[in-house]
Amino acid sequence: MKLPPIHIDHLDIKLSLDHLLLNVHYVKFGYFYSSMHAHSHSLDTYELHYIPRGYGNLIANGNHYEITPGTLFMTGPNVVHEQITNLEDPMAEYCIFFEVISGDTNSTSKRAIVQEPMLHTLLQSTPFWIGKECGDLMSMFELLANQLTSKSIGWHQMVTNILEIIIISSIQQYTDHNVSIQQIPLKTLDDHRLLIIENSFLYHYATITLEQLADLLKLSVRQTQRAVHKQYGVSFKDKKLQARMEAANRLLHTTDLSIGDIGAQVGFTTIEQFSNAFKKYYGMTASQSRKTRHV
Repeated sequence: MKLPPIHIDHLDIKLSLDHLLLNVHYVKFGYFYSSMHAHSHSLDTYELHYIPRGYGNLIANGNHYEITPGTLFMTGPNVVHEQITNLEDPMAEYCIFFEVISGDTNSTSKRAIVQEPMLHTLLQSTPFWIGKECGDLMSMFELLANQLTSKSIGWHQMVTNILEIIIISSIQQYTDHNVSIQQIPLKTLDDHRLLIIENSFLYHYATITLEQLADLLKLSVRQTQRAVHKQYGVSFKDKKLQARMEAANRLLHTTDLSIGDIGAQVGFTTIEQFSNAFKKYYGMTASQSRKTRHV
């Protein structure tokens, strides 16, 4: 069976979850023909991952999990995660990236809903969850793809409703999981700017400068510094270093590139600069880290 492609990144979609308002930044489908390096998302943002086909491994906050067809997992704020695909049977993934932007659903014209406090409590107190999908999410994604293609009368409302069902049914499955309580402060940031900041550290960590990011955001350097700190709780310099070090450590553990080549790939001019920065960050040399990689 061919999996229906889905790509949403331009629609204004707000979802109700108890008294929370969730802003959907994108919904994407794709195959992992290469692995996704370690990264984390900013405060108040969550990524729902559903794997209907394929195999691989997930590393989340240092723990390893096997990914098989039907795996469902949620990565919340500051959860460092990495997806390693099986190239012989690559993972297919439906991914929903959303942000908690408000605690007041009255700001929308949506219907009144019965309050179920457990839903928002489970979401915000569980930064990470993984398990086997035990409902029928695939049929929901098929219905979502159909609505996006047909664009029949009411399709935007249908898309909103379907996404609510997918997220709610996913959170319901947390009840068989030991919930770790963690208070997540609620913040807001312009949608476009949030994605620019996320993607800059995810894809351009080796070269992005504070001035370049400020130009992309159309903000001053000082405003950009505040925006980054608001989203990650650290400075631009520290967040960039974290992204570079995580990428370098992944390359050490998954490739046979020389240490000098890895240093250059993550943005260091000389091997000495990279070696010193790596040892200071991880408390061990790059060579020592490479020796610890999993066979």
